[in-house]
Amino acid sequence: MAKKCSLLLLAFVLYLIHCQSTIAQLQNKISAIDLDALHQIKNTLIDIHAVSSPHFFSSWDFASGDPCSSFAGVTCSSSEQPRRVESLVLGTGLSGSPGFAGTLSPFIANLTELSQLVLFAGIVTGSIPSELGSLKKLRVISLTNNLLTGTIPASIFSLPDLHTLDLGHNQLSGTMPPTISASIQLKVLVLADNKISGQLPRGFPEKLLHLDFSQNNISGMLPARMSASLRYLSASQNRMWGPLNCLESTLELEYLDLSMNNFSGGLPTSLFQPKLTSMLLQRNNLSGELTRVLVGVESLFLNNNQLKGTVPKEYFGSLSLGKTKTLYLQHNYITGFPTAAESSWPPWDLIAVCLSYNCMEVPVVVGIMACPSGIGEQISRPANQCSAFHIRNTTSKEKED
Repeated sequence: MAKKCSLLLLAFVLYLIHCQSTIAQLQNKISAIDLDALHQIKNTLIDIHAVSSPHFFSSWDFASGDPCSSFAGVTCSSSEQPRRVESLVLGTGLSGSPGFAGTLSPFIANLTELSQLVLFAGIVTGSIPSELGSLKKLRVISLTNNLLTGTIPASIFSLPDLHTLDLGHNQLSGTMPPTISASIQLKVLVLADNKISGQLPRGFPEKLLHLDFSQNNISGMLPARMSASLRYLSASQNRMWGPLNCLESTLELEYLDLSMNNFSGGLPTSLFQPKLTSMLLQRNNLSGELTRVLVGVESLFLNNNQLKGTVPKEYFGSLSLGKTKTLYLQHNYITGFPTAAESSWPPWDLIAVCLSYNCMEVPVVVGIMACPSGIGEQISRPANQCSAFHIRNTTSKEKED
């Protein structure tokens, strides 16, 4: 009798173990739609692995294992049944990792619970699937440092929760979709180093914190008003023009790079914001005198413009106090800089000042020691250039009067 009871107890225990195993398998089962989408995504990408590292897709074994726990870069929901893919990170992002070739599959759009899509650096070609605009839970799209072509799908900016869109360092073309302003939750937009052309949209999302569209072929003027929350703005190396009078609302701005464009006019008072630490305005057509408005900016690049007059003494004071650490004014038409004894200058390992190729005698203590390489050995601009500039400006002012 005791032996029979033991056998029954053992059978019951084995039954419970089987049930628990079955329940666990059901709980870990991924959606069939998501599983097929992952299969399609893998089929259109070629894993270029380094000799010292395994294939990224080596863990993507569709014959066995649980994709939610064993597939590299895949994160699934924990409570929803069947489990759904919520995050897809393609690649490792490690230094020296060659990434992927191939194309992005439109089947990504079948991952309807996806909130994050990341593709690390590689040589992926083709266009960005417009179907991404149907993934209403997407918050982060990062497809940087590849060879993606075509235009930016306008449908992406209709995503209600989109927080970050980074498409930098590709070969995207066309214009910025005018629907950008409709992306009300967008905080980070990076489109740098592409082939985007045309003019900027009339406005950007109000909550935008970081905007980078440098190294493109964008022309025209900055919008009449920029996002008040903006902290980082880079528009360098484009073909933009016009005055710099549209930044008065950007009270949170910390970094501004408008270098290597065709912006003109003077330096308006509204250009300086209380939190601004870096201002890069070099290689434009800015004119007029250097006013006190920019005193206190930590890194100030105004070289290769058409600035004139005497540098206010407050700039030297800002250097002496350590508030300004970089002051580049070379290749302008400046006629004076506040002189000071060598002993009153801060240590040269703490500041960088370049005043070369202006219409003045550069203080001996400054020389060209802090100037960037390749500036040349000529410290002052030739007198005939300075005279011609002065005559040209005087004539222009008389015509305006």
